[in-house]
Amino acid sequence: MQPPKYKTALIVWLAIYPLITVVLWLFGPYLAALPLPLRTLLLTGILVPTMVYVAIPFWQRVLRPWLIRS
Repeated sequence: MQPPKYKTALIVWLAIYPLITVVLWLFGPYLAALPLPLRTLLLTGILVPTMVYVAIPFWQRVLRPWLIRS
């Protein structure tokens, strides 16, 4: 059984917000000089795999009891 969409949305937000913040804090000054399409390519290349393999599974484990409750 899938959790409701609002719970899935919260998991994604909990995962993406800190990741974007950290990546921009660490690499923002270096990325600012790049053209927007290249900057976007690099950011998504870092963020998407980290979200799929690390951040979302982490939050799903942490919030499992809440996710499976109706």
